[in-house]
Amino acid sequence: MGLTSLDKIIALQRSPTNIRNLCILAHVDHGKTTLADCLVASNGIISSRLAGKLRYLDSREDEQIRGITMKSSAISLHYRHGDQDYLLNLIDSPGHVDFSSEVSTAVRLCDGAIVVVDAVEGVCPQTQAVLRQAWLENIRPCLVINKIDRLIVELKLTSQEAYTHLQKILEQVNAVTGSLFTSKVLEERAEKEKGEEEEEKESETLNGDQVYDWSAGLEKTDDSHLYFSPDQGNVVFASAIDGWGFSIQQFAHIYSQRMGIKADVLLKTLWGDFYLNAKAKKIMKGAQAKGKKQLFVQLVLDNIWSLYDAVVTRRDKEKVEKVVTSLGLKVMARDSRHSDPKVLLSAICSQWLPISHAVLSMACEKLPSPLDMSAERVEKLMSVGARQFDTLPEQTQELKKAFLQCSSKENAPAIIFVSKMFNVETKALPQNRQRPLTQEEIAQRRELARQRHADRLTADQKAAESHEDLNQSGSAPQEAQPAGHSTAKMEIRTLKDSKPEEEEEHKETFIAFARVYSGVVKRGQRVFVLGPKYDPAQGLSMLPEGPSASQCVPEVPHLSCCSLESLYLLMGRELEDLEEVPAGNVLGIGGLEEYILKSATLSTSPACPPFTPLNFEATPIVRVAIEPKHPSEMPKLVRGMRLLNQADPCAEVLIQETGEHVLVTAGEVHLQRCLDDLRERFAKIEISASKPIIPFRETVVRPPKVDMVNEDLGKQQKVAIIHQVKEEASQGRSSDTLHVDPSGLVTLTTPNRLATVSVRAIPLPKEATDLLESSTELIRTLEQLNMSLREGKSLDVSLRTLEAIAGLKAQLECLLPGRKWRNAVEQIWSFGPRRYGPNILLNNVEGYQRPSLWQCLATVHKAGESGAQTTAIRDFDNSIVSGFQLATLSGPMCEEPLMGVCFSVERWDIQSSALSQHQDSLEEDSISNETSVDSNMERSTKISPQMEGMAAGLSQAKRRPEAASTDCYGPVSGQLIAAMKEACRHAFLVQPQRLMAAMYTCEIMATAEVLGRVYGVIGKREGRVLHEEMKEGTEMFIIKAILPVAESFGFADEIRKRTSGLASPQLVFSHWEVISSDPYWVPTTEEEYLHFGEKADSANQALKYMNAVRRRKGLYVEEKIVEHAEKQRTLSKNK
Repeated sequence: MGLTSLDKIIALQRSPTNIRNLCILAHVDHGKTTLADCLVASNGIISSRLAGKLRYLDSREDEQIRGITMKSSAISLHYRHGDQDYLLNLIDSPGHVDFSSEVSTAVRLCDGAIVVVDAVEGVCPQTQAVLRQAWLENIRPCLVINKIDRLIVELKLTSQEAYTHLQKILEQVNAVTGSLFTSKVLEERAEKEKGEEEEEKESETLNGDQVYDWSAGLEKTDDSHLYFSPDQGNVVFASAIDGWGFSIQQFAHIYSQRMGIKADVLLKTLWGDFYLNAKAKKIMKGAQAKGKKQLFVQLVLDNIWSLYDAVVTRRDKEKVEKVVTSLGLKVMARDSRHSDPKVLLSAICSQWLPISHAVLSMACEKLPSPLDMSAERVEKLMSVGARQFDTLPEQTQELKKAFLQCSSKENAPAIIFVSKMFNVETKALPQNRQRPLTQEEIAQRRELARQRHADRLTADQKAAESHEDLNQSGSAPQEAQPAGHSTAKMEIRTLKDSKPEEEEEHKETFIAFARVYSGVVKRGQRVFVLGPKYDPAQGLSMLPEGPSASQCVPEVPHLSCCSLESLYLLMGRELEDLEEVPAGNVLGIGGLEEYILKSATLSTSPACPPFTPLNFEATPIVRVAIEPKHPSEMPKLVRGMRLLNQADPCAEVLIQETGEHVLVTAGEVHLQRCLDDLRERFAKIEISASKPIIPFRETVVRPPKVDMVNEDLGKQQKVAIIHQVKEEASQGRSSDTLHVDPSGLVTLTTPNRLATVSVRAIPLPKEATDLLESSTELIRTLEQLNMSLREGKSLDVSLRTLEAIAGLKAQLECLLPGRKWRNAVEQIWSFGPRRYGPNILLNNVEGYQRPSLWQCLATVHKAGESGAQTTAIRDFDNSIVSGFQLATLSGPMCEEPLMGVCFSVERWDIQSSALSQHQDSLEEDSISNETSVDSNMERSTKISPQMEGMAAGLSQAKRRPEAASTDCYGPVSGQLIAAMKEACRHAFLVQPQRLMAAMYTCEIMATAEVLGRVYGVIGKREGRVLHEEMKEGTEMFIIKAILPVAESFGFADEIRKRTSGLASPQLVFSHWEVISSDPYWVPTTEEEYLHFGEKADSANQALKYMNAVRRRKGLYVEEKIVEHAEKQRTLSKNK
């Protein structure tokens, strides 16, 4: 097929039935970009000889160098299938785990996906991840089993062995799909059962016997359309590098003509346990049992194997000529004479079984068009957060029809989703691209050049004449003339210098990667930009009737207006200008960088809800602090980081409390790419990045039962520890206000002696901590509900949210069993840090009944308690919570957040004078706010409440003389926050403390000969192998291990070096794990002294990590530089 014109593509965009939006998904190095090259070559955009070598859609330099795709890029292809013309919007996505966020952005815009699997490696970790992403977005996948040539050339399998191997790969892929489907059916079943439970209870009372249905509804549901099977036409067997690929339909069509068997019969029997009975000329079942060759082996694989044998292995020219003539192909003489047999092979295969034909025809037949979008997917996209589709306003629900119709009529509302922003150089935009000159323009330029030449000649003549005159007349004017010349030259220079600066400022332009779901998008059109928190019900109530984006109302929250400056057709490395784009197409939109950060929903209707956020598989965990080499270039760095944040869907940019500019990325390769982008594209300055900032968490554990040499611990040591803590506390400045109980209860009094707090730290069970960490969004919602209830607002909450909150509460009750945790869930005061973290504050104060954290679940709310005392405590209540939040945000070990700690407040006394003082401080605030007179007046207003506070304190002066001078410590609430924070820290220090490290799961595929080296590298880096298994039919082992993030830097490189590139790991953040060693451990028992020595200077991993973090944060690190200097070894013994 020749090169398709732009007009043809624009015409094809108007018929949504013939549009296919598809992406290519796979594990890294399974051949996505090579396959994309073959498809692009079919449109004449690149030469078919370069397909697989050029990697056309990898447009970045670092992608070409590393040989992996790092960003998803789109291209529009034209394909004629039968008598129909199709437009395929193809998106190539990365396979490396660090860039899985790019896969999410691609999947959202598509209706179908081509999943590529390597025939040798089979299903890999990232294959499972992309299948899951496709499933979550409700898009239909097709399968391409690629690199079949490796089975012939590398593994040297026979055609029969290859068939068995391909069957296993299909089973593996279908197993992943099946598990996703099963989980969905079981979820639906569970929801149905909830409704049916009440009816069942009634029926149970009538008849005693109860029959339980164990089927869980899986048998009834039809899942045949989900699985990949060659006879369904959704599997293609291919070798993209050699340019061939086929589906069973092609061979069924070929053999139906040759053998006279119906194509439908062949379709059903070509894949499966069928064989050809030559005598009876019938296709019969049971090939394996009778030891016969399956039809697929006999009719398909044997032909391909014999072709490879003739061309690549034996290089049999005569046989090759026979094959070429029998297939009716034309092979060029230079191909047949070429020294590399692969050239001849691809020349034969690309004519006989062109891969582009097999894959594109499968896409046209099996993948859905934009019109076939399921109602389920539309509802999923439109119900953002915890809101159900049914609870959305009526006008919003009507938009579902527009989605399903995919209408391009004038009155249809335009709905666009932007999945990411990507940057291109300004000179690459169509309006700035150099275009070929017309004949008239060439003639004009020729004339201009002639004129310029003539002017230069006359100027030179005049200059020569004036020079002669000046020589005759004298020297005074001679001095004046060059000065004039020099000023003119200076002006030209300054003009030239200023131009590049302007160009440099505007070198990068952002384009939105988007899809039109409904309506027609035109250049210059005004649309609403809907933020992720935009509520259509609120927007409709605040906006006038029938609003348009041209008269945007500014006061609606999370809603803004913008105009679509330019629309582009995405053609891989190039862009083409478009005037308008109808529904169902993928496009690029220019001029949105001011309005959209990473992704957004655009619409002409304010009733449209924002789409659900993208599902990101990888969480950013690797942090580095960045600073410019030259401090004066700081503004450039800040601007560059802002642009990087916008251009990368996964990277996060933040400024820490320390003032450091921090970049958070998904992994090492991602980090390297972000730093290169900052240096070369966005900031264009030299930058220096710190060593990765590794996150840790601090926690407490139950007191150990055995010591470091596995001897039982007596009670003496525990007593010794508590005495030690007491001694440490008594050495501090607040010894008179702090008391530590032998049971671990810490009692702290505020410096003004008006409030006392007793806190105990208890370790949470691991399961409860995991639950809290995974439910952060839900806890955040719960906190918002409680806040609005405290303010007296009524919130419209969906039933699903309330069910989820009730479920969380029930799970917590299950995970906190026993006498120790009795009523603990009801007494939860707050979560922390930041009010949604994995730590709990419990209210065990006698006689203080505060509203429950789960009050939104209660149908009947208690009447508000009255009385000044309760309201005052209610005010200080917040101080206790704030102290707890501060304590959990930075722990005492190395100022890292706490995790899995429960602080139980068991006593909280507050003197009555503190309440009056609090009232005074409030009055003081109001007075100082109201009056803005001269400084003398201000002074007097500030003194008077102090005097009142003194008077209030004098009533207790007999008992506590210090109470009179309370004000020097500030208001009571501030002291209470500080006291609560300190009490929590001391309570934490009394318990046995541990560090928690972030852990990666690491999957490595390696052959048997390098297995030992892989284990060596994992062991050296504090990792541990969970399990290893041999992949059936191959020599490959799959090793699953866990590795601390702190030890992971340079891990991939080291594995590659040690195994000569035969093993490469995939690292994905998994969980937090307690480091078993105690960072403060010193030998105490006799056995430990014998085993570890007095100093115990064997490396303590936890202490090493803790000191590294403390050193980075500028905290005190207890270490001796030189010990026993006079005893150091000298070289005298060598004499």
